[in-house]
Amino acid sequence: MSVASISAKDSASNGAKRVMAALGPRLDLRQTQSLVMTPQLQQAIRLLALSNVELEAAVMEELDRNPLLEIADSEGESAAPLPEASSNEFGESEPAADTALSGDGSPGEALDADFDSETYHHDSAADGGPGMDGGLGMDGATGGGEIDFDLFSSALPSLYDHLMEQAASAFDPAELPLARALLDDVDEAGYFSGNLLLLSQRMNVPLVRVERALAVIQSFDPTGVGARSLGECLALQAKEADRYDPCMAALLDRLDWLAEGKLSQLKRVCGVDDEDLADMIRELRAYDPKPGLKFSSETTQSITPDVFVARRGAGWAIELNSATLPRVVINRSYYSELATGKQDKQSSAWLSECMANANWLTRALDQRQRTIIRVATEIVKQQEAFFLNGVEHLRPLTLRTIADAIEMHESTVSRVTSNKYLSCERGVFELKFFFTSGVGGSDGAEGASAEAVKSRIKALIAVEAPDAILSDDTLVEMLKGEGFELARRTVAKYREAIGLGSSVQRRRQKAISARAA
Repeated sequence: MSVASISAKDSASNGAKRVMAALGPRLDLRQTQSLVMTPQLQQAIRLLALSNVELEAAVMEELDRNPLLEIADSEGESAAPLPEASSNEFGESEPAADTALSGDGSPGEALDADFDSETYHHDSAADGGPGMDGGLGMDGATGGGEIDFDLFSSALPSLYDHLMEQAASAFDPAELPLARALLDDVDEAGYFSGNLLLLSQRMNVPLVRVERALAVIQSFDPTGVGARSLGECLALQAKEADRYDPCMAALLDRLDWLAEGKLSQLKRVCGVDDEDLADMIRELRAYDPKPGLKFSSETTQSITPDVFVARRGAGWAIELNSATLPRVVINRSYYSELATGKQDKQSSAWLSECMANANWLTRALDQRQRTIIRVATEIVKQQEAFFLNGVEHLRPLTLRTIADAIEMHESTVSRVTSNKYLSCERGVFELKFFFTSGVGGSDGAEGASAEAVKSRIKALIAVEAPDAILSDDTLVEMLKGEGFELARRTVAKYREAIGLGSSVQRRRQKAISARAA
């Protein structure tokens, strides 16, 4: 055997040993970094995104789980007010301490408190009594002995129940199953959306009998219910008003012509003059195209504002709606009673966990209030022109602008502005309303927000003359003269977004309105 062959075998053997060593078990020490969200931080983030009404429901769930928490009554423990507010050059009140959550989920030093002290009675700013919204005189909550009349309003019967009540007296008992089957196909607007032929086959009854039953339903209140088309719905109401003649019938057969503004063709087909056609159009406008909606079971939910803004001298007063904030306190006497009693290791751990969770919840509620106030204060700063002069002065604004100004993360600002509303002299607005994209200004001027441009387009179209309808190109030139640099397609997009038709559609509509006036 040669020396070269021995050397090759040794190399192969050493390589095999290294491979076996790499595949064998061994211990390694490695250092890695990862971001971990504690359950407490997750809870604080979740509370931040809730509105005051949703927050109250979340707190009630926590009250059911934690016996140390309770809702303070009006004569209960006094509240812990926010730190003394200071007035800045803007003129509004703002918290004196920065209470942003730190990276590890722990509150800042401003929220530090001796929760083991027996003399500590104030668990959060949410425990405060009247004054947060009452100080502005804008509280919309039904507190202080005021009567909420909405509680006394009874729900209207549904359209189906209303029609079934009439069917019970209009049909024989043997016909009621057929009437019920027909009413099952009446939608919320009052229109019959079923198929009479399929229904007759399914019910095994003659088609003429089904049509006769539908005719009876079409005589029910409200007038027009059970119709199979808009023309039939309006025809039923015209018959009820004794206005259904051959001229009206011809007009109802050609409602598409009326929508297209073909007035001269309608006059010729109906055999009427301008005055009679205008009178017929005026009559149609008095009818209800969706008679069933008056029995809608949906209830209108009023918006409860989370923040109040009011003018105060040269500045602004910005306060939370404390009437809807849950006033949570910790029952420390109950905790002391349980802690001093006989208990095993498991019970002691459970009690300690309940106390820690209660402390964190009260601190998280306090943190939430302070963060909302900071964000709302900066929004008022950035959009002061809107609060003073209206929507046409709304500026472009992004979440990052607010986040940089208050030194918070953009995601935090996004959570604060979600599902929350601001009430001011100009109405109630969602906080997201103040964040709009911008359009370029002409001659280097500051860009305007999209909402401001939409408002201006709406105002220009509202005052246009019937004989001088503004085209999109004309709107572009007019807006350019006011400092808005917009493309024609952008103007068309904004016009459609606010529900305004094209110049052709508006000219046709104004012509119809002029005839009916």
